[in-house]
Amino acid sequence: MDTAGKTAFVTGGASGLGLAMAKSFASAGMNVVLADVEQASLDSATAWFESANTDVLPVRLDVTERAGVSEAVDAAEARFGPIHVLCNNAGVAVGGATQDMQYNDWDWVLGVNLNGVVNTLQTVLPRMLAHGEPGHIVNTASMAGHFGIKGMSVYNASKFAVVGLSESLRADLEETAINVSVLCPGVVKTGIFDSGRNRPTTLMTSVDTAAQTLTSDASAQDRPELITEMLESGLEPETVGDMVLDAVRDNDFYIFSHPEYAPVLELRGAEQAQSFERWQRWRHEHGIADVVLGPTDTNQ
Repeated sequence: MDTAGKTAFVTGGASGLGLAMAKSFASAGMNVVLADVEQASLDSATAWFESANTDVLPVRLDVTERAGVSEAVDAAEARFGPIHVLCNNAGVAVGGATQDMQYNDWDWVLGVNLNGVVNTLQTVLPRMLAHGEPGHIVNTASMAGHFGIKGMSVYNASKFAVVGLSESLRADLEETAINVSVLCPGVVKTGIFDSGRNRPTTLMTSVDTAAQTLTSDASAQDRPELITEMLESGLEPETVGDMVLDAVRDNDFYIFSHPEYAPVLELRGAEQAQSFERWQRWRHEHGIADVVLGPTDTNQ
């Protein structure tokens, strides 16, 4: 995809991975819309782009509010014209055992991480199809969208859903001019561990589950030090931003920015393969014939 002169709409675009993507897109000659729920971050990011003599459009947006999404997209098109690259990047996280989670944990995380993607897709995708120009959709998932992590079930559920949605979306759009990528990073130096700062008061819980992300109750007192150590070993957001730009240009679907996790996925795949073999033997032992799959059963 030729990115020069095209327009990118990035949710969660004023900090972390979203801001890094925006900077990479801008460096490639794209118009950038920074959509973010944090006004202070929007002001800071906008000032950075202005100092770099780059024209961007900041819009304050809560991706869980559908009317707000529509208004933000209208403003983007009024300023820059058609949107060509949509980055569904806004995300939050909570931690804790599944049995300790409350409805507000599920509603907040799924509302942002999954429904936020749905809301922007429902608004932007029809407009991208209508203008007919080459386009690209990047959905930010996580390595947590490919294997379960103890104490992260709510976050896992949201990111597994984004991966599955992205795979189906790619198949649905294969005959169009729009391509799809799903970004699945490991630890990156962002503020995801502090996402509770943007949690609505109406979705608070008796325990600060956002502050328990990737931290057990036993190590809660050591959490600041643990998080610092993790972030020190993480990738710089700008590195991942450049990866996303390359994926958009080259039409790469999976963006596995952390190949260090490959052995984990291989172990998961091996366990699944063993299960297929075990249940195939069981069916044969019980005289149950193999099923011939139709073309839609294996469509990727």
